Amino acid sequence: MNDAEVAATLLDYTQDKIAVVDAAGTYTYVNAAAESILGFDSETLVGDRVFEYVHPDDRAGVERRFEAVVNAAGEFAADTATYRHRAGDGSWVWLESRMSNLTDSDLDGYVVSSRVVTDRVEAERERRETRERLQELADTTDDVLWMYDGDWSELLFCNPAYEDVFGQSVEALERDPQSFLDAVYPPDRPAVLDAMERISNGNPTEVEVRVNPSLEYNRWAWIKAEPIVRDGDVVRIAGFTRDVTDRRRRERQLVVIDNFLRHNIRNQLNVVLGNAAALAADAEDETAERTAMIRRAGEALLETAEKQREIVDVLTANQQSATTEVSALVEDAVGRLRERFPDAVITTEGIESVAVDAPSELRYAVAELVENAIRHARSERPEVAVSVRTTPERVELSVADDAPPIPEYDRKVLLGDHEMTAVNHSRGCGLWLVYWVVDLAGGHIHHAVDEGGNTITLSLLRAS
Repeated sequence: MNDAEVAATLLDYTQDKIAVVDAAGTYTYVNAAAESILGFDSETLVGDRVFEYVHPDDRAGVERRFEAVVNAAGEFAADTATYRHRAGDGSWVWLESRMSNLTDSDLDGYVVSSRVVTDRVEAERERRETRERLQELADTTDDVLWMYDGDWSELLFCNPAYEDVFGQSVEALERDPQSFLDAVYPPDRPAVLDAMERISNGNPTEVEVRVNPSLEYNRWAWIKAEPIVRDGDVVRIAGFTRDVTDRRRRERQLVVIDNFLRHNIRNQLNVVLGNAAALAADAEDETAERTAMIRRAGEALLETAEKQREIVDVLTANQQSATTEVSALVEDAVGRLRERFPDAVITTEGIESVAVDAPSELRYAVAELVENAIRHARSERPEVAVSVRTTPERVELSVADDAPPIPEYDRKVLLGDHEMTAVNHSRGCGLWLVYWVVDLAGGHIHHAVDEGGNTITLSLLRAS
């Protein structure tokens, strides 16, 4: 076997397609890899022009680049082309071909080395299409989408919504990546700097601040950010900012109305209860019974007003990511209710130190369930059991009572199956409070009933 035969044999073992073409682009030699890559016997291609197998959309560009290489007079020239080559079954295979104008008398042409890059090209196309879709979304959303490097020194992306929310141009932010701080209300800047430090340390963070000096900082922005960590280091910081000015305004209005109504209801009911008490001192028979009814109704309205205060607290709270320690919450709620209802037997079981992803208003829900169980117990000595069961992912807090089954309309309120328009059919707003608190925490409620009583279980995500 001579040297040329040895070389040809070795070339047949390579996974790349190696071809020799003349100045016109005609195949004069093709190694055996052509069959595994393209499905063509190597001898089939010899004598045909390369460009006849190139996709029509790519042909002119490939031919132009090949001619530029082989016609480069007096100097070395090389180029790489990526294009679609027809396969034996009629499909198209993406090739990346390296060509140069180096020639050898034994080769009788120019060597072209090709490898399959179909997976890479398709992946790049998918990434490009994804980027285009994301860019379209970013250009049309009212939320500010942004990304920084790990130390906040370089702005990697920010969509045009930034300009409307912060009152600054994206170009100015690109020139000075931390100039957004100038758009934050000065008393709120320490909170933003603290949030930036927490994120740089790898902790997801959110904060609400006032922004936009052109509007006298009369715009509220909710900023939520996530660190992107690789090998233990924060390499990117991605987040979004949402204009929550309207929500803040509604919350302020709700608080004002709430305070106004509570003040007036309390004052007027105190007058009603005071006069009812005075009448009861001299009342007899039917009049005494009616006076007692007035007092009970007045006291129930006062209690409802207090529950309504707790609901307003829940609805207007700054609902950011929060964790709540369960054992302290249960002990506080149970302790207060034992003082208020000394005849009740309230037991606890499995109350361990474990945290859940829930706001501190969860205490309202626990207290409401225990109090509700006491008030509706069958006996004068109510028995209520509060227990906690944990799994690696969730915490299940249960309240079991010895009361009659919860009426269907109240049960629907508790489980979130009741229409808001039918709230007047429920016996009170306490169960709405329980549902809203658990719903805000992303948990769910289960109700079971047997001959012994009700068991209501709050299932909440365990804090990491």
